[in-house]
Amino acid sequence: MRVAIISDIHDNVWNLRSVLEAVKDADALVCCGDLCAPFIVARIAEGFANRPIHIVFGNNDGDMYRITQAALQFPHVHLHGELYCGELGDRTVIATHYDTVAGVLDPLEADLICYGHDHQHTIDSRENCWILNPGAVMGYTPVGSREVPVSYAIYDTELHHADIWQIGIGNRCAGDPSPL
Repeated sequence: MRVAIISDIHDNVWNLRSVLEAVKDADALVCCGDLCAPFIVARIAEGFANRPIHIVFGNNDGDMYRITQAALQFPHVHLHGELYCGELGDRTVIATHYDTVAGVLDPLEADLICYGHDHQHTIDSRENCWILNPGAVMGYTPVGSREVPVSYAIYDTELHHADIWQIGIGNRCAGDPSPL
């Protein structure tokens, strides 16, 4: 199973469209928060139709009620509050928005821990667990108010392998580390 991981959309429908096109062959999607407006739920659901979508809330998802109401219109969209822990392709996946929460999770409890929040893509492995931030769909970081690459991650549950990709470059942007 190929799992696409995205985060920090911040209402950027143009970048979201490009990312959803890039991950169109994935089997499931995990979003690590900061959709922002409720209308983004429909954009994700329609752009990644009929496959499971798991979403956690971020610090900029202010109208959680309307985001929840929007998600209820799509049976393949699942909201998980601030933490998702589930099985995808016989692998345990944990998703949160916050790097601080991801940093205290036990890597022995999961095969993949993913988070967002700081808009900086990063990938690492500890105790045979991938720990990654897919970066920002938004393509902008609040730290220093500068542009960052639009990026996403793909996790292959069968190979237990993760990569981070950039839009517009067409290759991996975060190396090719091997799990421990």
